[in-house]
Amino acid sequence: MKKEKKNLRMYHKHIQGALNEKWTEAMASVLPIVLIVTVLCFLFVPAPSSAMLGFLTGAAMLIIGMGLFTLGTDLAMTPIGEEVGSAITRSKKLWLILLIAFLVGVIVTLSEPDLQVLAQQVPGIPNMTLIFMVGLGVGLFLMVAFLRILFRIRMAYLLLGCYLLVFILAIFVPKNFLAVAFDSGGVTTGPMTVPFIMAMGLGVSSIRSDKNAENDSFGLVALASVGPILAVMLLGLIYRPENAAYTSPAMPNAADTTALTSLFVHELPHYLAEVGIALAPIFAFFLIFQLATLHLPWRQVIRIISGVVYTYVGLTLFLTGVNVGFMPMGSYLGSAIAGHDLRWLLVPLGMLMGYFVVKAEPAVHILSKQVYEVSAGTISQKALLTSLSIGVSVSVGLSMLRVLTGMNLLWLLVPGYALSLILMFFTPPIFTSIAFDSGGVASGPMTATFLLPLAMGACTAVGGNVATDAFGVVAMVAMTPLITIQLLGIFGQMKFRKAQKLEEAAKPAEEEIIEDIIEDIIE
Repeated sequence: MKKEKKNLRMYHKHIQGALNEKWTEAMASVLPIVLIVTVLCFLFVPAPSSAMLGFLTGAAMLIIGMGLFTLGTDLAMTPIGEEVGSAITRSKKLWLILLIAFLVGVIVTLSEPDLQVLAQQVPGIPNMTLIFMVGLGVGLFLMVAFLRILFRIRMAYLLLGCYLLVFILAIFVPKNFLAVAFDSGGVTTGPMTVPFIMAMGLGVSSIRSDKNAENDSFGLVALASVGPILAVMLLGLIYRPENAAYTSPAMPNAADTTALTSLFVHELPHYLAEVGIALAPIFAFFLIFQLATLHLPWRQVIRIISGVVYTYVGLTLFLTGVNVGFMPMGSYLGSAIAGHDLRWLLVPLGMLMGYFVVKAEPAVHILSKQVYEVSAGTISQKALLTSLSIGVSVSVGLSMLRVLTGMNLLWLLVPGYALSLILMFFTPPIFTSIAFDSGGVASGPMTATFLLPLAMGACTAVGGNVATDAFGVVAMVAMTPLITIQLLGIFGQMKFRKAQKLEEAAKPAEEEIIEDIIEDIIE
């Protein structure tokens, strides 16, 4: 009894220490963007007091929520994914592996909160039709991703074929619907989908004994991001909607702090229900596997259940904070800056915000941690986060340029993806998979609820077409990391080869010195 109490105290102490570490990471990620917005609003762009207070409240909820969510992912989502992935692979039944891959793809996609938001913004297509087609796309391409792991198919060839098909279809898709199709790829790989799919990839690859097994576990998110793009493009060709676009976010108007509190309290039940609906299928899926196949020890089951609770509370607080606090401020800042005489400052300001916003994406931290562990520390979290930040910074700057000039989205996506696909044949294979995974991971809820409204507000202020000029931000954010991460891989490879050459060149010199010493001793 005493031993159990001691173990329980140690467990609680461990959890508290891990939670404090997660909150510290969350603060380091969120505070820079809070500081930038605060300086802008207090010195250059006057903002309504209610909007500013709402933004700061949202930031606090975001920090608390991100810490709880990432801890919950470590305790629940990752272990569930790994255990299920290992279990289905050990069965050695290909049909079962493909069936579970398809079901998981559909279930976790239907559970993704961001997909629900996207579906409500697209007129001309029934919500459930869009959601089901996107889930179908993810499920089918997750099957392809598992086959790639099991049969050791090179990632570069799959991606090349997939994106060639995407851009051929893009020629026939209605112009007003194109951004929705590309944005859907980023929206579906959000905080709910990424940790589960990536963990399943690790579980499936663990059955292989070759040295490249763990490296091949990456790339699932990349392929899962292609499925929704193709699925939504096909919907666009079938329905041919004339005005498929997002609607502008409603600006809250709170007269005092009590009204502001009521605003957050009023929205909280909506996100409690949304996240509950999102988590329920995944948890039910785990329970079925636990009873049928896994039979994990009860201590581990309790640990997973506690992780699900942390995930539930954390993601609820996160989504409430970014939707109620961040979205209105993003829209207001975009409108205010673009309406100013120095509207071209929107480009460098957008780049600065993009650099820091990506670090506040929950799934980015999950990816960077898994990359660090699988690469045995050779790919540091700092290097990966910096590369992602640079990529997103460039993408937001280009998106703001599109807003101001009305530039066609394809003028940027086609050369960007072409360069990404060319780089695949020069960078180490693991960096290709990580790069294309990073694209889907970077375009999460922070992009949809802060950067997208920023572009929308700016586009409205300059009198542009919101459907064609503002949207596509998610698609741009998903594209540029493909280039920066692969360039990081090429640079790392060059550095490694240079070090090898220096080491080889030093060996003869060392041998000569040793020979001279031996000769001196003999003499």
